Amino acid sequence: MATIDELKKDLLIETELMGKPFKLATTWGIFSPREIDSGTDLFLKYLEITEDEIALDIGCGYGPLGLAIAANAPKGQVHMVDKDFVAVDYANKNAQKNNLGNAKAYLSNGLSAVPKGMMFTTVVSNVPAKVGKEMLSILLHDVHDHLEPGGQFVVVTINGLRQYMKRNFMEVFGNYDKVKQGKDYTISRCVKQ
Repeated sequence: MATIDELKKDLLIETELMGKPFKLATTWGIFSPREIDSGTDLFLKYLEITEDEIALDIGCGYGPLGLAIAANAPKGQVHMVDKDFVAVDYANKNAQKNNLGNAKAYLSNGLSAVPKGMMFTTVVSNVPAKVGKEMLSILLHDVHDHLEPGGQFVVVTINGLRQYMKRNFMEVFGNYDKVKQGKDYTISRCVKQ
C-alpha cells in the first residue's frame, strides 16, 4: 500500500497522442489520472485539424485533448478551459512540460471566461455524462457564438448521450455527423453554417 506522501506525488503518463509523444503530469482528484481515458483515446484517432487551428477545449482536465491539438497545430493556438483550478494548473504545467507555447489553460465555467469576440475554428469536449441539460444548452449556444463560419464542434460522449447530442446539434447547428461509434463512446460533430 502506498504511503500518503507517495499518493500526494504527481502521477506521470507517458503516451502518444495524434502521433506525438507526451509526458503528462496528473494527480488524484482530476479525471482519469492513471491513463488517457478510452473516450479521449478514441476521439483523438478521428479528430481532423489543420496546422493553424484556433481551438478551444472545454473541460480540459490535465490537457490531453487540447495539448494533442496544440502539438499538431504549430501555427495555431489552443485555449483550454475547466471549472476545476487543479485541472487548469496541471493543463498549464503539461503545456510547459511538452513545450507547447501555443496552448494555455484558464478557469471558466463552460465559456464564461472565454474572451468576448474570440472566435475558434474547432471546439472540442469530452463531455461529462453528468453535465446536465441546462449546462449543455448554455454550452451549445455559447460554442455556436464563438465558432467561425465553417468551424466544427466535435465531442465525445458515452453512447447513452448519442441521441441527445444529435437532437441538440440539429436544434442549435442544424446538422449532425456521427463520426465514430465505439463500444462505449460516440464521437459527434457539427459545423457552423
